[in-house]
Amino acid sequence: MVTTLPLVGRVKGVLEETHPAIRSCPMQFSITNSATRYGWAMIILHWLIGIMFIGQFVLGFMMVRIQSQRTAFELIQLHKSLGFLLLGLVILRIGWRLGNAAPHLPPSVGALERRTAPLAHLALYAFQTALPLSGWALVSVSTLEIPTMPFNLFVMPDLPLAESDAAESFWAATHWYLAYAGIALVALHAAAALRHHFLLRDSVLARMITPSSGRE
Repeated sequence: MVTTLPLVGRVKGVLEETHPAIRSCPMQFSITNSATRYGWAMIILHWLIGIMFIGQFVLGFMMVRIQSQRTAFELIQLHKSLGFLLLGLVILRIGWRLGNAAPHLPPSVGALERRTAPLAHLALYAFQTALPLSGWALVSVSTLEIPTMPFNLFVMPDLPLAESDAAESFWAATHWYLAYAGIALVALHAAAALRHHFLLRDSVLARMITPSSGRE
């Protein structure tokens, strides 16, 4: 170790001389947001929730079209488990967002987009919360009374809603409409991010990929 540290220092010095960009490259990333970038906590939550949201949509689409009742039942249980996990992550993200101000938008973002961007994020939060809640309501009012066991760890209590076929039909339709509206909103969100990255060539997408160093 005594002989290794000076060697590492010399290698780092040579790299900084030949590649000046390395000198300004942060070696440590911050958990919190900075004025220009998101911290790694928000980035992990953002991509994890986004992937799960899309995956839940695909899973929900598949599980009602599979012929095997056994496989369909297992996929429905997985869908419910992931839904409760998604709800918890969304609540965690909202709480983290309330305690960490979002980075400033780059100058390339126009006045209209600056006003609508917070509304778009609010809509995403609303759909990501309402969709699993509507699924929870659906299983709570079902007359089949099948217990929900997230990942077979514990029994999730039902919401205090009356069971009936009419209520089940209502919440099934609500869940369906929220799913399609939510996935459309996610698609618009992704398209807007890609527009900023490839057409406007600003840092809107990059700041949700590379975490803040805490010194920005």
